[in-house]
Amino acid sequence: MDDLKPLAVFAEVVEAGSMSGAARRLGMSPSAVSQIVRALEQQGGVTLLHRSTRKLALTEAGERYYPHCQRMVAAARAAAESLQLARDAPSGELRVSAPVGFVTHIAPALAPLLAEAPQLRLRLLVDDAMIDLIDARIDLAVRVGRLADSSWVARRLCDFAIILCAAPSYLARHGMPVSPEQLPMHQWLALGQDSTAAKSQPATMLLDLCSPDGEQQQVQVEARVASNNQVALQHLCEHGLGIGRMIHAEVQPALKSGALVRVLPDWHFGSLPVWAVTPNLEASEAAKVRAAVDYLKRHFAKLDASTPS
Repeated sequence: MDDLKPLAVFAEVVEAGSMSGAARRLGMSPSAVSQIVRALEQQGGVTLLHRSTRKLALTEAGERYYPHCQRMVAAARAAAESLQLARDAPSGELRVSAPVGFVTHIAPALAPLLAEAPQLRLRLLVDDAMIDLIDARIDLAVRVGRLADSSWVARRLCDFAIILCAAPSYLARHGMPVSPEQLPMHQWLALGQDSTAAKSQPATMLLDLCSPDGEQQQVQVEARVASNNQVALQHLCEHGLGIGRMIHAEVQPALKSGALVRVLPDWHFGSLPVWAVTPNLEASEAAKVRAAVDYLKRHFAKLDASTPS
C-alpha cells in the first residue's frame, strides 16, 4: 500500500485553503507541503490544485480526489479516538474467566464497574479448567492457588484461609476429632487437584497443619470422595459425607447457618492465594482491564479472607 501521508497532507491543504495554513496545522514548512502535493500530482499524472498568489482552487480531478482523502483522514481520526477510548475509559467487551466456586464474587465485584461504565459489556466464562487466555481471548482470569510459570501478568488479590469442616450429621455419627492424630481415622472429601491416586486406588491427601503454638505438622489422609469442583465438594460435605478442606470465605454462610461446623478450629491449615491474571503488561492494558482489576481488589479487600474468626 502506498504511503497514505500525502493524501492526509492534501486534505489538510484543502481544508486550510493554503499551503502555509496547512503547514502550520501539520507542523511542517510550506515548501515541504508544496512538494508533497506536487509529488501527488506527478504520481497521478493530473493537476489537483489551481495555484495563484491569492488562493488555491480544486481542479475537477481534485474535486473527485478530495472526498476520498477526507474520508481517509476521518477514518484515521476515528481509529485514533477508539484507541484513546480503550486506553482511557472502560468500554467494549470485557472477557473474564473464573472458577465455578468464585462466580459468587464476580457479580458484587464488577456490578459497580458496569453501573459506572455504560459502554462496557461483560462476558463471563465459568470453568474450573485452566483456560488459555490467548486462545479464548480472555482479558482477565481469576485464578486460585499456585500458578504455573508463564509470561502472563499475575496480581495478588488476597489470600483465602483454609479450614476443615464437617456437617453436624457426620460428626454425630463419627465424633469430633480433637487432635491431628485422629484425622486419618475419618472419612475425607478431596478436591481433585489436592489429592493423588493411582488408578483403582483410593485418593490420598496431605494436610499441612500449624498448631496454636506454631508447631508444624503434616498428616496424610485417605479420601473417600473426590471431586474436581469446589462447590460440589461443599454440597457433599454439607450432606454429611465426610470432612473437607474448605475456603473460609466460601463457607461462612454455611457456618453461620449451622450447615457446617469447623473441625480443629484452633489449628491453621494454610491459605490459598487468589490472583488476577492478564495476558498483557499493565502499561499496555486497556482501561476496562485496569478498572476490573481495581474493582476486584476492592471486593476481596472487604472480605475477611486471611484470618478466620
